[in-house]
Amino acid sequence: MAILLCLVAFGAGAQTYPAKPVRIVVGFAAGGPTDVIARLMAQDMSVATGQSFLVENRPGANAIIATEHVARSAPDGYTLLFSSLSLLVNHALPGNTVKYDPFRDFAPVSDAATLPQVIVAPPQAPFDSLRELVALARAKPGELSYATSGHAGSTHLAGAMLENATGTKMVNVPFKGNGPALAEVMAGRVSFMFYPAVGIADNVAAKRLKVLAIASAQRHPDFPGVPTMAEEGLQGFEATAPWVGMLAPAGTPAPIVGRLADEMRKSLARPQTRERMRSLGAQIVGDTPAEFAAFLKKDYERWSQVIRVSGVKAE
Repeated sequence: MAILLCLVAFGAGAQTYPAKPVRIVVGFAAGGPTDVIARLMAQDMSVATGQSFLVENRPGANAIIATEHVARSAPDGYTLLFSSLSLLVNHALPGNTVKYDPFRDFAPVSDAATLPQVIVAPPQAPFDSLRELVALARAKPGELSYATSGHAGSTHLAGAMLENATGTKMVNVPFKGNGPALAEVMAGRVSFMFYPAVGIADNVAAKRLKVLAIASAQRHPDFPGVPTMAEEGLQGFEATAPWVGMLAPAGTPAPIVGRLADEMRKSLARPQTRERMRSLGAQIVGDTPAEFAAFLKKDYERWSQVIRVSGVKAE
């Protein structure tokens, strides 16, 4: 009887959810790829449900601060995490001290999209291709720098992999998110960076950036003349493409998780949202909670391999 009452209560809760504003916590600064896509989802979900979905930025420590906060939050559907590969990478790093488990402490909702990475540099950089960048890094060890979204983020792992693959020594310059990192590259204060291909096309068109190569299996439709890293002789970098998706604290009632996943998929199916995502360079996913959970387990193994290759350890 008690179990039946709980099921009835959960069902009623899902029907009335959301009954108040919902916080979507992002572990990176405003303006970066994870934040931009989270705000797209939040806008659509606010309109669809009649309640406000508010993005709250809690940057720092490669999203550990935000992730641990949501892991400790009430499992009622009103505090959510919009995350990326940092969720898995922070836990997979040798010597980590994170206070969350990506599988035990979270209920996956849906994977929104994947973001192929591009190597970008300021227009005035003294190299116009990846091969020229590598040649300069070899000639001047320790002089070139690459901006990253934080220690052990996708941009850092890709940069470390590039150093290992080419036998070069460059300087990692970490920031609290991809947005601030990109700003420093455009200003010419950092030599280059790997950046998820979200919003890059506009900056390239405005001649604030140039694209040297793409870390994906195929060339990017926005930059048809730009070679892939494999074409430049560097294999395996497509594995650094991050995903962005939503998770709830473990224990959140399944009907609420299901409602959130349904609203995300509806958002991603809207022609206006699909066009906006396409213009950002994101590849739409929009899967179910069960599919996202299975993906996360496979992706954990994938990133564990990337970490072994890159040699990156916890700070």
